[in-house]
Amino acid sequence: MFEYELHRIRSAEMRRQADDARLVREAVRSRRAARREARTAGTAGDVPVAQEAHIDRRGRRRFPRAA
Repeated sequence: MFEYELHRIRSAEMRRQADDARLVREAVRSRRAARREARTAGTAGDVPVAQEAHIDRRGRRRFPRAA
């Protein structure tokens, strides 16, 4: 009987861990999607097409400007 109770406790703990991991994955996925939407919505009309290739994802220029 003791082994059966230990089995139930371990099983319940594994279910809780799986639920926690699932929630973490869902939160990460939703954060990434929100960042992706914000990036596409924020840069839709701000930067001309000719300059898009010269600016990296963080908004900084890839190469220094010529003097």
